[in-house]
Amino acid sequence: MKLPGAPNLSYGLALALSLFALPAASQGPAPAPNKSEAAQAEVRFDRLVGRWVRPDGGYVIAIKSVDATGKLDATYANPSPLPFSKAEATRDGKALMVFLALRAGGYNGSTYTLSYDPVKDTLKGVYFQAVAQQKFDIQFSRAK
Repeated sequence: MKLPGAPNLSYGLALALSLFALPAASQGPAPAPNKSEAAQAEVRFDRLVGRWVRPDGGYVIAIKSVDATGKLDATYANPSPLPFSKAEATRDGKALMVFLALRAGGYNGSTYTLSYDPVKDTLKGVYFQAVAQQKFDIQFSRAK
C-alpha cells in the first residue's frame, strides 16, 4: 500500500520509520524523580562509621555506629582515650556534618565541627581548643 505523498515504500516500513521520526517533545516531559530516589542521592549517615586519623598528630576518632537521628557512638584518642560529651551527625542540605565536644582535663569544651567529603572520604573542618581559645583548620582521613 502506498501512502499519499510518500515514495514507493511499503506501509509497514513507512509506519516503522514514522515511529522513529516522532519528535521528543511529543513524548512529554521526563518525570521528576520521586523522594526516595532523591534521598538515595544523599550520603547516608553510615558512611561516617570507621576509624578516622588526623595526620598532623595521630589523633583518632573511632565512629562505631550512628543511629537514624544522627547520634554517634564514638570515641577519641589523643593518644589516650578522651570522652565526648556530645557526638552527633546532622545534614546541611545533602552534606553530612559531624559535631564532637570533648570533656576532659585540658580539653573541656573543645570541639570538632567537621563536614564529610564523600569524594575524598575525609572529615574536615575546625577544631576549637577551648583552653587556648584558638581555632585550627584540620582534616581526618579514613584509616584503611
